[in-house]
Amino acid sequence: MYADKVTDSMQRAIDETSRRRKIQMDYNLRHNITPESIIKEIDSVFESVYESDYVTVEKLREEVVEFASPDEIEKMIRKMEKEMAQAAKKLEFEKAAEIRDRIRNLRKTLVFDI
Repeated sequence: MYADKVTDSMQRAIDETSRRRKIQMDYNLRHNITPESIIKEIDSVFESVYESDYVTVEKLREEVVEFASPDEIEKMIRKMEKEMAQAAKKLEFEKAAEIRDRIRNLRKTLVFDI
């Protein structure tokens, strides 16, 4: 932190950080843990950015919806809602959110078909 004066809130943050650091150091000593820096290749950080540029098979599959009837889309939505509930029940929240987004896209197609 850079400042001309240490404010009360800054001091509280510094004190809390020091308190937590002491607890962590005591824990490490008791359990013979030596902290180590993470060594990670820079390339791996960029891979995730580039991967998002490509269309996946999953996204292409949903384009088939253009040729489905509104009743078929409704059936797909009901099936996906069940899948979403099961995923959430299994605490697979990322999967549930992905299904939720797909359901929203399907509902948008229904609105535009009318």
